[in-house]
Amino acid sequence: MRSTGSTTAFRLTDAEFRMLADLLRRHCGLHFGADSRCLLEGRVARRMRELDLSSFSAYHYLIRKEGPGQGEFARLVDEVVTNETYFLRERGQLRALLGEILPELRRERPTAPVPIWCAGCSSGEEPYSIVMLGLEAGFEPGVDFRVYASDISHRMLRKARQGLYREASFRCTDPELRARYFVEKDGHWRINDSVKKHVDFIHLNLLDPSKVALLGAMDVILCRNVIIYFDSETKRRVIQTFEEKLRKGGYLLLGHSESLINLSNAFELRHLRNDLVYQRPGTPATDRWQNRALAALREEDSGGRS
Repeated sequence: MRSTGSTTAFRLTDAEFRMLADLLRRHCGLHFGADSRCLLEGRVARRMRELDLSSFSAYHYLIRKEGPGQGEFARLVDEVVTNETYFLRERGQLRALLGEILPELRRERPTAPVPIWCAGCSSGEEPYSIVMLGLEAGFEPGVDFRVYASDISHRMLRKARQGLYREASFRCTDPELRARYFVEKDGHWRINDSVKKHVDFIHLNLLDPSKVALLGAMDVILCRNVIIYFDSETKRRVIQTFEEKLRKGGYLLLGHSESLINLSNAFELRHLRNDLVYQRPGTPATDRWQNRALAALREEDSGGRS
């Protein structure tokens, strides 16, 4: 730590960096290598100033005393996670989902909505995009499909539930589509309730087996541009979780910069008209999808809503 006038500049020692990086890796999978040391230092230092702490060691002790998953650790996660997203990101995949995958799954199981899980949903642009494009394609949310969205950041989930966005979130959105599903006020755009009501947001750590176990079987999982922040071991754990949560014949959609090479042999790469996706081999089950545990998850997480 060094003082520069009225501002205190904190510097991570090698030992402190290893302690904090290991804590984040073990409990939420986030990987901070040497190239991201300055990023971790700056974001944690901002929180330390708010708490009037004098060293990274003191901050680490505070978190360890509370226990991972408790108040300050959750604040730390809010500080360090990367939340770069926008509406209709990687639109080819979304076309594949709404134009090819969803019609196929509806034909195979016409009596129940297709459950779709957006894992690592950040501030909500992805799940809301699915609902909007579903409506545009003539599907009825709640009847043809249901969207569940989870994230580890309480702050991002509050933003998602609020449904209020700035111009940067619409860099790939047609003006006509935005006009149909948003209302502009004071430089912000609020999503319509006709979309908002069809997404259930859940606080979820992908490395927490007790929470993940409460989720029922899914037909589609989107986890796009999330596992790039994990190390190889954590990526394998998360992909195995997705395999367990997907029905046979279900689909896994990763970001275009992500793949399952050297991570898993449990999925087949399928070439659709609009994009490449992963599919769990096997014949889809025909049982009606049920997930009574989601109600308990939402009730438990209701304290985090704004």
